[in-house]
Amino acid sequence: MIKQYDQSFVLETAHTSYIFRLLPTKQLEHLYYGKKLTVSSSKDIEPLIEQHAFAPGNTNIYDEEHPEYSLEDMRLEAGMIGKGDIRVPFVEIIHADGSSTNDFLYHDAKINTSHTPIKSLPYALNNKEELEVTLVDETYAVTLKLYYNVYYEYDIITRRAVVINNNKDDIRLNRLMSTQLDFLNHNFVFTTFNGSWTNEMNRHDHAVESGLYINASFTGGSSSRANPFVMLSDKHTTEDEGDVYGLNLIYSGNHYEAVEVGSYGKMRFVSGINPQNFSFLLEEGEIFESPEAVMSFSAHGFNDMSMHMHSFINDCIVRGTWQHQERPVLLNSWEANYFKINEQKLIKQAKAAKKAGIELFVMDDGWFGKRDNDQSSLGDWQYDPKKLPHGLKHLVDKINAIGLDFGIWVEPEMVNVDSDLYRNHPNWTIEIPGCNQSEGRHQRILDLCNPEVVDYLTDVMSELFSSANIKYVKWDMNRTFSDIYSPYLPANRQQEVFHRYIIGLYNLLNHLTHSFPDILFEGCASGGNRFDLGMLCFMPQIWASDNTDAICRYKIQNSYSYGYPLSAISNHVSSTPNHQTLRTTSLDTRYNVACFGILGYETNLADLSNEALEEIAKQIAHYKAHRKIFQFGTFYRVNQELHNWCVVSDDQEEAVGMILQELVLPNHQFHQFIARGLKKDIHYHFFNEEKQYNVKLFGDLINTASPVHIKQDSLAHQVVAKFVKMPGEVEDMHTTGSILMHGVCLKQAFSANGYNEQVRYFQDFASRLYFIEKESEKQ
Repeated sequence: MIKQYDQSFVLETAHTSYIFRLLPTKQLEHLYYGKKLTVSSSKDIEPLIEQHAFAPGNTNIYDEEHPEYSLEDMRLEAGMIGKGDIRVPFVEIIHADGSSTNDFLYHDAKINTSHTPIKSLPYALNNKEELEVTLVDETYAVTLKLYYNVYYEYDIITRRAVVINNNKDDIRLNRLMSTQLDFLNHNFVFTTFNGSWTNEMNRHDHAVESGLYINASFTGGSSSRANPFVMLSDKHTTEDEGDVYGLNLIYSGNHYEAVEVGSYGKMRFVSGINPQNFSFLLEEGEIFESPEAVMSFSAHGFNDMSMHMHSFINDCIVRGTWQHQERPVLLNSWEANYFKINEQKLIKQAKAAKKAGIELFVMDDGWFGKRDNDQSSLGDWQYDPKKLPHGLKHLVDKINAIGLDFGIWVEPEMVNVDSDLYRNHPNWTIEIPGCNQSEGRHQRILDLCNPEVVDYLTDVMSELFSSANIKYVKWDMNRTFSDIYSPYLPANRQQEVFHRYIIGLYNLLNHLTHSFPDILFEGCASGGNRFDLGMLCFMPQIWASDNTDAICRYKIQNSYSYGYPLSAISNHVSSTPNHQTLRTTSLDTRYNVACFGILGYETNLADLSNEALEEIAKQIAHYKAHRKIFQFGTFYRVNQELHNWCVVSDDQEEAVGMILQELVLPNHQFHQFIARGLKKDIHYHFFNEEKQYNVKLFGDLINTASPVHIKQDSLAHQVVAKFVKMPGEVEDMHTTGSILMHGVCLKQAFSANGYNEQVRYFQDFASRLYFIEKESEKQ
C-alpha cells in the first residue's frame, strides 16, 4: 500500500513501513524502514524527522538558503557526489565537461497500478502497486527515476533506478546502485555468505563499528565468492527473535553490497552492480536500468524473514510451468562415469535407476564432440558417434522405454579452442586479440555482448532440445572471466562488457525458456557460482554445490536457506567415500540432508549391492510421499547443540524434522529434537522410522555378547553380520504442538554403557528424520 501525505511517502506491507519525505532542498530524506507504524497524516510523521538547526562543523551546507542542512549528516534515498555527501554514493556520472558533480532534485512522483517493465533485465512479477519518483539534474539535463514496488502480503519492497540522458552530449555512468538504506545508528551485524568452489555459502557475521564493509563479486557472475544475499540484524537477533533485514538483488553478474558508518554514526547500505571496471556510455535519449533489489524486514528473527523471502521467490521470481510443480527425483551420470560414458553404460545405470524409483535420468558432460576430457569440444553440440553409435534420439527413446524421463547437460556459454566452433569463429569469444589469454578449465567464454552469438546459441540449443524427448536441462558455466574484452564493442565501451554479457545471457535464456516451457531447467555454475534471483527467473532450481559431502552440504544448504526456498536448492546423494572430501558418511545421513530440497542421486546404482539399492528405493519412496513438504513446505532452522531442521506443510498438519551430529561427544547421552511451525493446541503423532543396524558397525564389541570369539572381518564375522541385525530406537509419542516446539527428549544415545532398542545408535555424522502428523479427532 502506497500513501502520500503532502510531501511525505509511506509504503506499507502487512507488517512493515517504509517512509521518506521531500527535504526543503528537494532531496529525498529517508525517515524509516522497519516494524509497521500507524500513520494517517503528515503530522504523524513529524517525530521521525531529524531536527537540524546548524550544520556540523567542517561540513559543507547544500545552499545558503538552508544553512542547517549538510548532506553528509542526512539520511537520504539516493546519495550523490559533489554536494557535500562524502559517503558511498548511489550514482556516479561523468559529464561531457568532465564534472562528476550530480545534483538530482525532486521533480514529481506518481503511483502506478503495476510494475513498470524493465526492458533489459528480469524483475519480480505479480505486483499491483508501484511508486515512481522522478529526480532531475537541471544543470546537465539528466533524469534519475527511483522505482519502489510494494508486495504487501510478502512483506517485501523492491527498489531500482533508471538514468535517462536528455542532454545532447554523452555522459558516462560509472555507478548506479539499486537500493540505498540510511540508518540513524550503526548497531548492526552485517551478515555475508562467502566461499569458493565446493565451499560455498560460509556465513560471516561482521559487527559494524566504523569504516566501509564490502561484499562483492568480480567474477562475471554472482559468484560463490560472495552471494548477493546479505542480512543486517540487531546484535541479539536469533532464528526466532529480533530485528533483521534480508537484502538481495535480481542479477546474475558482478554485484556490490556495501555498509558504511559515516562521521556522525549513521550507517548507509547500498546494493547494485559492482562499480569496479564498470562504465556505461549513454548517448542522447539513452537510458540505463539498474537491477531490481529486494528488501524484507522482520521483527521476529531470521526464520520469519526467510519465510517472507521464500514465499516471494516461489510466487514472484520463479515462473512458468514448473513454478509450483513438484520436481522429479533424478539420477545424474557424472560421478558414476565422469567423461567415460557410452550408451551401454547409461542404459545399464538407467535400468538400476528405474528399479530404485528414480524418475529422471540425466546424461552429464562427455556426450558430444570428442569430449574425452575438459580440453576439447565445448561449442560442438553434436553427439559423439563413438559413445552414442545410434544417436541421441535413440538413447533418449531407450531411456523412455525403461520408464524414465531424459535430461541432458550443456554448457552453451563456453568454448574450447580445440573445437570447430572456435576454429570457425575465433572472434566470438571474450578475449584480447593478439594477447596471451588466461584460461579456466581449458575454455573460453563466448561473447554474449554480440547479438550474433546470442542468436547462434539460440538456434543451436533449440535444435538440440527439439531433437529428442528432452525433459530437463542442466545448464552449466564452469569458469570465471579473465582478459575482459569484447571484439564486438568499440574501445570506449569495453567497461560495459560484464553488464552487456548478462543482458545477452538473459536474452538467450528468455528465448529458450519461452520456446521450451515444459523443460525443467536447472542452473549450475561450477556448483554455486551463479546462485541468484536473476537465474531463478529462468530456472526454478539451481545446483547448490559440486560438493556432495553430507556434512559440508548441511552447512551449505543451511546458509542458502536464509535467502532462498527449498524448491530452489538442488541436492544429490552421492557415493562414499565422498569424491570431494573422501569422508565416509552413512547412506541415511546422505539422504537425510539431500531430501530437504530437490532430491537427486549421483552414484553408480548398477554397482551397488542389493541391500544398498533396496535402501535407496525406500528413501525415494519416502521422499515421494513427503515431496511437497520437502520442496514447498515452510522451513525452519532451530538453534540448539545439534544441527536441527524442521519443514512444515502449509496447513500445519504435517512436518518432517532432522537432527544431525558432526562428532560424538563421549558420555553425552541426552539430545532433543525441537519442532517449529506447528499449531500449539493441536495434538500430533511424533515418530521415527525403525532402523536395523549392521552388527559390524559395533566392531569387536560383538564379543561381549557372543559365546565364541569372533575375529574382526573374518568369515564368521561376515556370516553373523548377514543374519544378526541390531535394532534401532523407536520414538512414538502423542502430544501437542506446543510441547513438540518446546522440545522432545529423545531416547539416549549410545555411550559405552550397553545397547538395546532403547538406545540410539548415533555415531559421528549420524542423523535422524522425525515425522509429525496431526491426529484425527477420533484419536
